[in-house]
Amino acid sequence: MKRLISSLVITICIIPHIAFAQKPRTTLNNAAVSRLEQTIQHLMTEADIPGLSIAVIQDSKVAWTRGFGITNAETKARVNENTVFEAASLTKPVFAYATLKLVDDGKLDLDTPLVKYLPGRYDVGDDSRLDQITARHVLSHTTGFPNWRPRGDKTLKMYFTPGDRFSYSGEGFVYLSKVVERITGESLEGFIKRTVFDPLDMKSSDLVWRNDYEALKTFTHDLVGAVSGRDKPDKANAAASLHTTANDYAKFVIAMLKETGLKPATAHLMLSPQASVTLAGPFSLNAPDAKRSSTVSWGLGWGLEKTPDGVAFWHWGDNGDTKAFVLADSKQRAGLVMFANSANGLSIINEVVGTVMGEDHPSLAWLNLERYNSQPRLMFKAILKSNAETVLADYRQRRAATTKTPQAENNVSLTENEMNRLGYQLLRLKRKKDAIAVFTQNTVDFPQAFNTWDSLAEAYMIDGDKQSAIKYYKKSLELNPDNTNAVQKLKELGAGN
Repeated sequence: MKRLISSLVITICIIPHIAFAQKPRTTLNNAAVSRLEQTIQHLMTEADIPGLSIAVIQDSKVAWTRGFGITNAETKARVNENTVFEAASLTKPVFAYATLKLVDDGKLDLDTPLVKYLPGRYDVGDDSRLDQITARHVLSHTTGFPNWRPRGDKTLKMYFTPGDRFSYSGEGFVYLSKVVERITGESLEGFIKRTVFDPLDMKSSDLVWRNDYEALKTFTHDLVGAVSGRDKPDKANAAASLHTTANDYAKFVIAMLKETGLKPATAHLMLSPQASVTLAGPFSLNAPDAKRSSTVSWGLGWGLEKTPDGVAFWHWGDNGDTKAFVLADSKQRAGLVMFANSANGLSIINEVVGTVMGEDHPSLAWLNLERYNSQPRLMFKAILKSNAETVLADYRQRRAATTKTPQAENNVSLTENEMNRLGYQLLRLKRKKDAIAVFTQNTVDFPQAFNTWDSLAEAYMIDGDKQSAIKYYKKSLELNPDNTNAVQKLKELGAGN
């Protein structure tokens, strides 16, 4: 097994793009569909994705839809066009669309503070900045809220003045949904059904669990393709609880392309830039003067990307062990919707989008998703087949043998964050010894980074080695006295001040 990682790391799959790669054709002929099916099936195998569903839109119509693989790795039930998936954050554009109908009806103003509609302090307490938050701030992710508050925390913290900058926030959507429920007097799921699902004939879609989902909904799968669960939400969440099919969601995308259901000016506003984003990605809390992307921005509920062909709208979804993605081009009247029942689902999205919609998509570069054939992913797979000590020994040997140039180093070396993520992936699979070996390597490579020692300490704590955990939490605290996690863990381990 000594050279296992070498062969894996240098093997990069080259997927041939089908004929309509750059500009989708009006129709998909049989040969093009066959090549697309082969490409997707190959990518699923390489990425350990059990099940996937896709819909391709051309000329503002569903040109092709297909389910691939299985809904459950244990029962081997097959995915089909009726299989229901979790849309995750693809819920947000649907909620935004419904909310803008209230704007069209004169029941909600985009720039009126939400406290005018929902009296009280919500969960923010005495932070006066709550009084400034509007629906426009929520739908453009400029509220000042985090994505999600710490689990179990009733208090919602604000990190900056509303409108000051972009920072992706599910919490904002939940807050606005409370406002919508108060305005309409309806439950959120009832409101969305009445304003979106029923008019667009999205019969398989809902924000809460339905009895027929028992036979229709897929299960989720972890990094190695094992069944990991099946969420059955009994409470609607405007940011994340949509259950739907690829074909149903494509109907919603087509409504966006045709500007159906909204006044033309409102539909145009939804797809017009409302907030600039920094190059650091969706969850950054960077200062207002941080460097901005020239090609990615945010509208009302949708991400926007600018390419030489014009502006396209898009969104991604991530509920852990289930993923989703949508991209549509208003000028070409084309798009795609993809759902996957796997933690690895987005690792192939660059290839799928490139095959169907062409290569130039700034949104994917901005998201910077880990690819199925990335160095960390291939190292992860090699460790699962062998062990971390063997794979890391080979990694060190290959790294030492590279020419000492920045490019050569980058082609072989994992970054601190990549190695750290790899360690946690192994911890999640209860490969504790392997995780400790990976975290240890990270402390060797980045000895002055407090987080490498913090992660190593956590792995030892999970493994039951209390003394090593205390030792490395203290090391992390020496490097960063503001590491509150280390302080808390040391107290829990009986080694606090």
